[in-house]
Amino acid sequence: MKRKRLFMIAAVFSVLFAGLGGLTVSAQKARNPDATKSAHEEADRVRQAAEVMTQIMRVPEQGIPQELMDRAHGIAVIPHVVKGALGIGGRYGKGLVSQRNGSGKWSPPAYVEIGGGSVGFQIGVEATDLVLVFTNDQGLKSLLDGKVTLGADASVAAGPVGRNASASTDVLLKSAVYSYSRSKGLFAGIALDGAAITMDDSANRKVYGKDLSGRDILIDRKVAGNSVVAPFIDALEKYSPSTRYTTR
Repeated sequence: MKRKRLFMIAAVFSVLFAGLGGLTVSAQKARNPDATKSAHEEADRVRQAAEVMTQIMRVPEQGIPQELMDRAHGIAVIPHVVKGALGIGGRYGKGLVSQRNGSGKWSPPAYVEIGGGSVGFQIGVEATDLVLVFTNDQGLKSLLDGKVTLGADASVAAGPVGRNASASTDVLLKSAVYSYSRSKGLFAGIALDGAAITMDDSANRKVYGKDLSGRDILIDRKVAGNSVVAPFIDALEKYSPSTRYTTR
């Protein structure tokens, strides 16, 4: 009888502690709603980037040439870049970038931001999805050092369109980065001279759980992919698989 009573007391305390634990988690979420919101934002960025890549590559006549995708050293996708203002134009957006290793496998992506100004008579705001294809390590190395300014640190050109379009060696050697945009359903190459890409350290910390540099993520592979970033890696592997990777 005594043993049964002790068991019941222990069971009651277990239920109480479980309830207190749940209340503690709920209280933490209530005190810090921004943390939950931010986690959703980083996951949404991955989902949107994967969707941009999928939608672009689904239409052969409008997609990035397969030869270029097979030779890509790195790919950045920046959905919903906002451009334009009254009198002074500018760009700002957040996305992801991944780099291949020697065997052609894609790294866990690093979160990045893009910004850049231009002056002109622009009225209103235009949202554009951007895709950047890095054809060598020049631009990626600058990014790992903190920032890459397209056109300055790495040559950039509007990319050829069409899955079967030629992306010959002569063409690839002229530019370290090919850039593409998709706006209102239309897909085309775009000039991005002056746009600067930097690491989004805050987002990387939230997704991977610790402070990491771009080199830690893209080169040294100090973190593994997780469920948050998996959709982006899956999209890259689908449209630029490691089995087709070539450095010629």
